[in-house]
Amino acid sequence: MSKERVWPHKNSAADIAERQERIQPLVGEEGALLFSPSVPMAVLAHFQECVTSHVVLPVGVVGPLCLELGDYVLGDGGELVERGRSQDQVYVPLAHSEGGLSASLLRGARACSQDGPVHTFVLADRITRDSCFVFDDSVHALAFAKFASDHQPAASAWLLGAAAWKSQPLPAQAPVVARRARLWELSPHVVGGDCHLRYHFTTGDACGPNMMTKNAYALNQHFFLPLWLEAGGVPPRQVLLEANMGGDKKPSASFFEQGHGKTVLAEAHLRERTLRRHLQTSSADLLQLEQVGLHGAHASGMQSFAFTPGSAIAAIFAATGQDLGMVGTSSMAHGMIRSVADGVIVSMRLPGLEVGTVGGGTGLPHARAHLALMGCLGEGKVYRFAQIVVAAVLALEVSAAASMASEGSRNFALAHTVYGGARLSGMPPRGSE
Repeated sequence: MSKERVWPHKNSAADIAERQERIQPLVGEEGALLFSPSVPMAVLAHFQECVTSHVVLPVGVVGPLCLELGDYVLGDGGELVERGRSQDQVYVPLAHSEGGLSASLLRGARACSQDGPVHTFVLADRITRDSCFVFDDSVHALAFAKFASDHQPAASAWLLGAAAWKSQPLPAQAPVVARRARLWELSPHVVGGDCHLRYHFTTGDACGPNMMTKNAYALNQHFFLPLWLEAGGVPPRQVLLEANMGGDKKPSASFFEQGHGKTVLAEAHLRERTLRRHLQTSSADLLQLEQVGLHGAHASGMQSFAFTPGSAIAAIFAATGQDLGMVGTSSMAHGMIRSVADGVIVSMRLPGLEVGTVGGGTGLPHARAHLALMGCLGEGKVYRFAQIVVAAVLALEVSAAASMASEGSRNFALAHTVYGGARLSGMPPRGSE
C-alpha cells in the first residue's frame, strides 16, 4: 500500500486547490457547486482552517414582528442600565432546511403582534470562564480561594491596566489581553485540592469566548500565580485555563439559574379572539398543554421548559454568523403562560444566550447583511439583537404550542406533513381521529 500524502492544511490558494482536487472523486457531480461559492475562497479562508468548500442554506425572512425594545448600556459597576424603550417592527432571517419552521414562526409573529407589541428585556450580561488551581489538599485550595477573593478588585484593575498597554510600547513579558473583556466578579469553588475560579466577564458587542480565554490566561499566569507565590503560597501542581464549571456550549443547571451570556425575556399578550382567529386554539387548550408538558419535562429531567427554542436559535445563528456550537447553551429556555381576563400572557426567558454583533462569523458578507436587516450590525447593537432573538423564540413557541394543542395535535401533524415533504394524502380526513 502506498503511503498517504500529507493533507494540505493551510489556506493558500495552492492548498485549497489541492484539497478540492483530492476530494473531487468523493463528492461526485455536486463538486462543481461545492467549489464555486458566491464569496471567494480567499475571503472564506479568513474564517476557519482547511477551507475547501461551502454550504448553501435557504434563508426565509419572516415578519414584521412588532416589538417594544429596551435600550441598554453597561453601567460603571457592570450593571445593566435601561435608558429608555421604543417600538419597532423587525424582520427575522432564518437559515435552515426544516420544513414548517419559517411558516410557524411567521404565524406566531403575526399572532404575537396582533394585540400590541412583544415586550423584550435584557436582565443580565455575564459570561464566564472557569480556571482551576490544583493543589495537593483542600487546606491550600481553601487558602488560595480566600486569597483570590480578597484580590478580585485588584485583579479587575490590573486587567484594565494590562489592556491599556496595547496602545503603548509593550514591556517585556507583557500579557496578551482583550481590552473589551472586563472582569466584574470572581467566584471560587473548592472541591478537594482543586480551587476553581469562575471569572465573570462582559465582552462588549462580541460573544467573547476568545476574549475570555486571553484574559483568564493572563489573570492566571501573570497576576494570581506570581502574586500568590510572592506572598509565600504553596505552588499549585497545575493551573488549568478551563475546568468545566464555566465552559461554553454545554447547558447546565448553574447557567439556567444564574445566566451565561445575555439573559433575556420576551412577553406578549394574546387575546382570546386572537388565539381562535390566528392560531385556531383557546387559552384553555394552551393552559392544559402547558400543564401536561411541565409534568413531562419534569419526569424526563429536562433542563428547559419550552417547546422548540433550538430551531429558531439555530436558524438565526446560521443566518447571522454566530458560533453554532453555542446553540446548546443558548437554547436553554423557560416558557410560561398565564391566564388573564381576556386571554393569556405568554413569556419566554433565555438565561444563556451567547451572541455577538461583531467578531467571528459576523464579518461574513451574508451575516453582515442579515444583521443589518434587523438593525443589529456593529457596535452598540448586541442588546438589541439579543432581544430580537428571544422575541423570535417566543413567536415560534406560541405557534408550535397552538398547533400541538389542537384536537389530536392535528394542526401540528398537518404542518409537518405539508412543509416537511410527507404525502398529504396519508393524513386521515378531519374528524376521523
